[in-house]
Amino acid sequence: MSIHRALLAGVVLFLSWPAAAQTELPAPVVLGVRITLGGRYDNVRRCVVTPKGTPGGPAADVQFFAEVPLSADLRLTFNLPVMRPILFAAAFQVLQFEPDVTLTWRRRASDSIDWIVGPSLGVSLHYGPDYLSDLSGPKFFALGPTVGAYVGLDFKRSGTFNFQLGLHPYVTPLFGVSDPAGHKGVVVGAMLEGPFRFALKP
Repeated sequence: MSIHRALLAGVVLFLSWPAAAQTELPAPVVLGVRITLGGRYDNVRRCVVTPKGTPGGPAADVQFFAEVPLSADLRLTFNLPVMRPILFAAAFQVLQFEPDVTLTWRRRASDSIDWIVGPSLGVSLHYGPDYLSDLSGPKFFALGPTVGAYVGLDFKRSGTFNFQLGLHPYVTPLFGVSDPAGHKGVVVGAMLEGPFRFALKP
């Protein structure tokens, strides 16, 4: 290559670089609604849909979430449960509130699908009867950390809306608070999750 051609190629590359850099827009903040359905083993809390003495049962919730980009492939998601806390408080005078934060990495599976994996950390707050009591039985406070993981698929679309499908296994040790009976135990469960995601344009 002659020096003239080399200089010309360098000038073209230099002039085209700002335009190329401008196409790398920052990832948008994502808001959404997450529908969850699964089950758990729970030797502390009473499940409202299983008979007295059954440790655990099915679980479902609707959550609001906000997903904040930390880098091109890294996201931090804040999950706020809505349906179960409101329903349980209104219908049974029971509290089960379990917000969490999830840190996820993206890996490309195809042009239209990304793998999503990462750990989650949250807190579980309980006020209600234990699993050996009637729903109208004596209530107690309990709390504990929730440690889990998330693995799923993100079905990418060109617009501002898309959908994910994932699995969220978790474990929660629970401890009674100011509880004369000294309730304590462990919750082990997994939720199938369907987040509906709406991107906010940067």
